Amino acid sequence: MKVVAIVLAAGVGKRMHSDVAKQFLPLQSRPLICYSLDVFNNSPHVDEIILVTGADAVEYCQKEIVEKYGYRKVSRIAVGGKERYHSVWKGLQMSFDSTEEKADYVLIHDGARPFVSEEIIERNLEALKTERACVTGMPSKDTVKIATEEGFVSGTPNRSLVWLIQTPQSFEFDIAYEAYRKLIESEEEILSQGIQVTDDAMVVEHFSKNRVKLVEGSYENIKITTPEDLPIAECFLERMKK
Repeated sequence: MKVVAIVLAAGVGKRMHSDVAKQFLPLQSRPLICYSLDVFNNSPHVDEIILVTGADAVEYCQKEIVEKYGYRKVSRIAVGGKERYHSVWKGLQMSFDSTEEKADYVLIHDGARPFVSEEIIERNLEALKTERACVTGMPSKDTVKIATEEGFVSGTPNRSLVWLIQTPQSFEFDIAYEAYRKLIESEEEILSQGIQVTDDAMVVEHFSKNRVKLVEGSYENIKITTPEDLPIAECFLERMKK
């Protein structure tokens, strides 16, 4: 079974208030994205990595990331699109158009999540054997409120049923490809309805008949989004060294 990981590194990270895209910010002397690439590159279960980045970062990624740190499994660098889902579609297309053997499974991961682990990858792949579509996440520790547009509480879901979603989000390749193809074809209609496409599971939920299985991730599998997240990541790295 061929497994391809699509690692997204095309975001600009406006909430970091930095001129440097968050996935390239230094984390203990290395670009943040290196930590997730380490895991996928070293995983015995991952055969190929497609890195998706901005048009102005392709050369940087090739020379200062892939070549400098020896990521031999990174076979292609794709130029991402305006939105996250455009970037995922670019990665899926690049994998589909490959002259090599088509992938059986695809793992889609945000490059701003440096603490994905081999155990998380294995749990995703194990779930795919029977479920065909799965998403990494963790049960919410906090009570969640549903808000109205005016900022009032409209409901309180049962906390035991609420999960905080992470990446990788993993699928049989054909399921992900077809779901994203349908999304792109109906993009104008989706946007006109005010629907925001925020993750891959949402696309598969909407455009396929497959249920998406929740797979345990880790509370350390955080996404670096704001400046406050970097010191937390530093603490995690220090603890991992002990």
